Amino acid sequence: MPEIKKLLVANRGEIALRIMRTAKEMGISTVAVYSEADRLSPHVKFADEAVCLGPPPSNQSYLLGDKIIQVCKDLGVDAIHPGYGFLSENAAFAKKITDAGLIFVGPSPESIEVMGSKLAAKQAVAKYDIPLVPGTEEAISDIKAAKEKAQEIGYPILIKASAGGGGKGMRIVDSEVEFEEQMQRAVSEAQSAFGDGAVFIEKFITSPRHIEIQVLGDQHGNIVYLFERECSIQRRHQKVIEEAPSAVVTPEMRKAMGEAAVGVAKACNYYGAGTVEFIVDDQLNFYFLEMNTRLQVEHPVTEMITGKDLVREQIKIAEGNPLPFSQKDLKIHGHSVEVRVYAEDPKNNFLPDIGKLITYRRPQGPGIRVDDGFEEGMDIPIYYDPMIAKLITHGENRQDAIDRMIRAINDYRITGIETTLDFCRFALQHEAFTSGMFDTKFVERFFTPDKLEPTFSDEEKEILAALSVVFYEKEEDRINPKTPISNQATTNWKNRLI
Repeated sequence: MPEIKKLLVANRGEIALRIMRTAKEMGISTVAVYSEADRLSPHVKFADEAVCLGPPPSNQSYLLGDKIIQVCKDLGVDAIHPGYGFLSENAAFAKKITDAGLIFVGPSPESIEVMGSKLAAKQAVAKYDIPLVPGTEEAISDIKAAKEKAQEIGYPILIKASAGGGGKGMRIVDSEVEFEEQMQRAVSEAQSAFGDGAVFIEKFITSPRHIEIQVLGDQHGNIVYLFERECSIQRRHQKVIEEAPSAVVTPEMRKAMGEAAVGVAKACNYYGAGTVEFIVDDQLNFYFLEMNTRLQVEHPVTEMITGKDLVREQIKIAEGNPLPFSQKDLKIHGHSVEVRVYAEDPKNNFLPDIGKLITYRRPQGPGIRVDDGFEEGMDIPIYYDPMIAKLITHGENRQDAIDRMIRAINDYRITGIETTLDFCRFALQHEAFTSGMFDTKFVERFFTPDKLEPTFSDEEKEILAALSVVFYEKEEDRINPKTPISNQATTNWKNRLI
């Protein structure tokens, strides 16, 4: 079996650091690649060697697959770990790596290709009796035939780009009247975003939950599931808060979803770490959505409840080792919550808020983990995803993990930019979240910017009023020292404040 002695991480920021830490624990030397914008980033300093790929834009740096492979040849690298995003689900890149005689720390190019197309994925898993959302089994372009299928499924329906993700090329249609216009928009957006205008139709689940299953498979046919992650708190179809396990998944449902996820993995001869995503309706019926053929952003919550280092397992699998455990060896230990700390302004429709991290102090203490890629004084680049960090907590049960997360959020000190921390605290304390009765429309149903305005008790309001009077009088004395203070109530307030 091949042994990985030097690993290049084809990524940046927190995920690059997270991968390198495990590699170093395994005695593997590391190589970082970076853009000019990331020259001073912690992942560059942490690596044993580092190479600049080019200017800040991704297409001039982190997406230069051929250049990355050449760096590997120049430095005697054995393997490439792609992290997530960028080239992580690019089947052509994975094939170039293996053709160059290098190890790709991920699944086969064939698995990536099949699961990279939502339609191909649905067709691949059909023989495994995996629940699928009612809809078309292939791309559809004929408006008349599409309308007939939509009528058969029943409105509302969802038009989705086959090659899509992140909400692009996706349109909800409530009635036949708007069908033609929305379909044309979906095709146009899919073509623009992915270079592929293929779309298909699915029944729209009106109150969905987003629950996913982590799987691991080796190159010897062994596949296990490492339980579920609840990912329903989202904005713009992207996750903000995740937890493991889900508050609503029963042991029976967990087993059924896990076995379905293993079936999905088998359908494409999968090996490595992957995630099978399901959509769950208000009756807790689950349907296969897609498979992400890479490490997920939210993988830490799974690590916290299973005690497994997923990056270590990825590397061992890439070396050809069999999984060192079976399904019966895996148990859930406690509960874990993750919040994504984005440089975004929740009061302004979660728009990116780029700037300098003037103050940056991480929370600490038992059961708290921070995966980040920034230091105090650094600028948040405009060229990449605005995530600063992932804050993860673990507790004996769900409430312990939530309480610990709220404390950690309160202890996190970030100034210079707006972040999603205040929104995450609001969500974690909301009755819908604490009860477990929420879905992907949480933000739409419960959040408005005014919810983040500070609230004060009656006593606090009185104290603030008193302070304002004291401040006003001091200003008056400064401007006109002879002005007498005659208001007895003010004196009483001063005495109370002392």
